[in-house]
Amino acid sequence: MAVYNLTVNNKKVKVDVEPDMPLLWVIRDFVGLKGTKFGCGMAMCGACTVHLNGQPIRSCQTPISSVTKNAKITTIEGVGEVQLHAIQQAWIEEQVPQCGYCQSGQIMSAVALLKTTPKPTDEEIDMAMSGNLCRCGTYDRIRKAIHKASDSINSGARVGGGK
Repeated sequence: MAVYNLTVNNKKVKVDVEPDMPLLWVIRDFVGLKGTKFGCGMAMCGACTVHLNGQPIRSCQTPISSVTKNAKITTIEGVGEVQLHAIQQAWIEEQVPQCGYCQSGQIMSAVALLKTTPKPTDEEIDMAMSGNLCRCGTYDRIRKAIHKASDSINSGARVGGGK
């Protein structure tokens, strides 16, 4: 066991876990945040997506020992913590979720996309979201919601909350 001091959603957290424990299980079982989901366990479906220093990563395959001391982890609970992020609002307006299981990972990837590419094309959206699988097949709604959020952010109508 080893002690890790983490910053999760801008809050300091100390955990005592095995170094090879995936970040996903640290977040869920030791930090107590259940929004990040276990999907395939092989970093292929995207359900476990979180941000590490602003970049989307697959937490199911990221050992806690690889997370540096000053790293900032953002989970779905940290996005829109103060007010809904433009992506979350667009998700609601476009009725994106069906079963909802993949949605935290989808949203985390979409937020990261808009941070780096404020006005993405369909191709850029498809590329950025390609690592997130949706068994319900709501890909068209996801793309439409990302465009809506982009328009909202770029028009200044909604800056969006979250980290």
